[in-house]
Amino acid sequence: MNTRNVLKSLGCLFVMISLVGCATIREGEVGVKRTLGKYTETPYTKGLKVFNPFVSRMIRISTRTENLEVDLSIPSKEGLTIMSEVSILYNVIGSKAPELLRNIGTNYESNVILPVFRSAVADVTSRFFAKDMHTGERATIEKAIRDQMMVLLDGKGIEVEAVLLKSIKLPSSLARAIEEKLEAEQQAQRMEFTLQQAQREAEQKRIEAAGVRDAQLIIAEGLNAKILQFKSIEAFEKLANSPNAKVIITDGDLPMIMESEMGIKTGRNKN
Repeated sequence: MNTRNVLKSLGCLFVMISLVGCATIREGEVGVKRTLGKYTETPYTKGLKVFNPFVSRMIRISTRTENLEVDLSIPSKEGLTIMSEVSILYNVIGSKAPELLRNIGTNYESNVILPVFRSAVADVTSRFFAKDMHTGERATIEKAIRDQMMVLLDGKGIEVEAVLLKSIKLPSSLARAIEEKLEAEQQAQRMEFTLQQAQREAEQKRIEAAGVRDAQLIIAEGLNAKILQFKSIEAFEKLANSPNAKVIITDGDLPMIMESEMGIKTGRNKN
């Protein structure tokens, strides 16, 4: 009876030891076994892994994209201090996980990534004006910070995917000055547009006036004395053939002046 109890106890102890000495490596992470303080050279990928819990330990390292958010004040080229909220997107290279743990440890965010980031930010942003962080230069600044971080983190098993300046809080005086400058630029653009529109309208009127002038010159050149005399003769002929009585006043050269109503009155007197 005692023997059975002992066997049962040993069996339960074996099962407990087996359960404690098992680790499940999920997708998006790798496992690194440490035995008597020494890390294995090759990481374990997804699946169930068994190890001796008395002398070994399985350390799981995420290889997914991690978002490290930082609030800090950054310097600008003109010496201003700007408050900013920044996101650092990074991931651990799975094959380099043992080396990362061996050289840096599990606190690689606070021990390496943050110090490298602060150094890169201070170096990069001090080459740009504060206003550049509110313009298209922001993407250039982000890329420069990321590239400098990768130089400093080379060979450490960490890849920085992107650095994002999510919010930039400029000093109130500078923000107001930038707004006034943008407003002045917009007003200047509106005035330039109005001036261009007025110039187009003036040009159109000038072209129309030139067209009228050219037409008048053509008509004036065509109306010489002989043509006017010929047109006068034609008018005389039409009036002569007209059945109505008319009084015509002319010098023989210029067009006639007709008084139709006077002719009508003379005709009635004759009757």
